[in-house]
Amino acid sequence: MFNGIIYSLGIIKSIRRSKKYVTGSAVLEVSSNIKFKKNDVGESVCCDGVCLTLIKIMPKSFLFYLSKETLKRSNFKFAKPNDIINLEKSLYNGQKISGHYVQGHVDTTAVVQKIDIIEKSWVVKLKLKNKDLNNLLIEKGSISINGVSLTISKVLKDFFEITVIPHTLKLTNLKNLKKNSVVNVELDIFGKYILNLSN
Repeated sequence: MFNGIIYSLGIIKSIRRSKKYVTGSAVLEVSSNIKFKKNDVGESVCCDGVCLTLIKIMPKSFLFYLSKETLKRSNFKFAKPNDIINLEKSLYNGQKISGHYVQGHVDTTAVVQKIDIIEKSWVVKLKLKNKDLNNLLIEKGSISINGVSLTISKVLKDFFEITVIPHTLKLTNLKNLKKNSVVNVELDIFGKYILNLSN
């Protein structure tokens, strides 16, 4: 479990198709200043909004396992070396929750349609790849974009908007967004459970 508050970034060094694991899976190599200890191997880490397992610590980089399902649902299928990703370690019991509960279970991706800059904040208009999830977009509700905890500021017929403040832009890779960028989206966990119970 994570809270979508990002303090660390990583740079993708490589994405290699895995021969050791399931066919269609991959191994992601990331370099970062984030600190891991030897006994952190096997832990979950939120990488651009996706909960990945840390499988190896090397002197200047780390390896994470990318399952076939993760590649299918996330923007990692488009990732390439030198891409910058957001990183967050999993929460520990009693830790302060500053954002909202993020599982790292990406529901779908979204494509940036437009970016407007208003008083140094970015208003980003996005379109979900999976239109069937549009009913889970709630104005003023929580959403995770590339692992960043944000609030949906507006819901339109086929689009939604988020507002990214300067502080968040400074600390995350959202500052690199442009039109047609593909981002990872995790919708609010409570909204998903409530909808499931009501059906």
